[in-house]
Amino acid sequence: MYIWRVKKLLIVLMGLLALHATGQDSTAEFTTMGSSTATFRRHEALTAAEVTNGRGTLHGFNKKKLLVDGMGVGIYGGMLAGLSQAWYNDYPRSSFHSFNDVGEWQQMDKVGHAWAVYSMSHIGYGLWRWSGYSNKQATLLASGSGLAFMLGIEYLDGRSAEWGWSWGDAGADLFGAALFAGQQLTWNEQKIRLKFSSHVYQYPVELQGRARTLFGSTLPNKLLKDYNAQTYWLSFPLPQAWHLPRWLRLSVGYGADGMYGGFDNTSVDKNGLVTFDRRDIKRYRQWYLAPDIDLTQIKTRSKLLRSVFYSINILKFPAPALELSNGKLKGRFLAF
Repeated sequence: MYIWRVKKLLIVLMGLLALHATGQDSTAEFTTMGSSTATFRRHEALTAAEVTNGRGTLHGFNKKKLLVDGMGVGIYGGMLAGLSQAWYNDYPRSSFHSFNDVGEWQQMDKVGHAWAVYSMSHIGYGLWRWSGYSNKQATLLASGSGLAFMLGIEYLDGRSAEWGWSWGDAGADLFGAALFAGQQLTWNEQKIRLKFSSHVYQYPVELQGRARTLFGSTLPNKLLKDYNAQTYWLSFPLPQAWHLPRWLRLSVGYGADGMYGGFDNTSVDKNGLVTFDRRDIKRYRQWYLAPDIDLTQIKTRSKLLRSVFYSINILKFPAPALELSNGKLKGRFLAF
């Protein structure tokens, strides 16, 4: 949907803020799994997961908490207010209503909603833990604020005559928040991670105009709006009995191809005239199996690198993969 540029811009912005916050850690003492205290040498190589999940709790308010709390209110509130005025004012308003878009884009947009809230929770958690909140407090603040922001956008959709409240979108938003919060509250870590990858899709000449209309022509739009180019991944840890590096993982990916419209490959103008009809192109799903890297499990002495690793761990990087689509299994040298 149109709103994807805003959602992913928000995640990039929060990631940049997290680079500063998590990179400025000055303490060498961390609580381990909320039960005991472990002291690390200041220049010891640590993982981003050890630093973030092992932070201590600072009781009461402090400058860090006020900074992150204010930043959260300012970003989320400002974005919603800006959207309401700058975007939705250009379209007629209506009474609150819903519409069913579950069948659009082979559900790629729904998986994207879940990833967006999960990623906001991941970045927000790092910031709130840095400021001194406990694991439980930071988890509830991060997942709750991310979910509230996205549901706020859904509400604005529901008041717009052009769109409507989508129960499918709202359910996907809730799943993304629950995936993060459930793991963090149960295990104090993310054993199963939800990631995103994309690439510039090469369209045939006769379909390039349609692709530009749907997905735009700039590089960010091609990467962030084009559902034919995107894959979403669930990344799982390998059994410890295998004695492999903790950063090595196995991921299952989902994508789709052949999509030149939301529900089908047709387009009709306001007068009811068909302007695009490529129902001959098959829309199909793609399933992948590929190795993955959990960047938060890589040890480094660099605070900056730990911050970068934590922030970009919502992305899946290219790797060899097996693809199952159209009833056929094939190998891919690199799957994006």
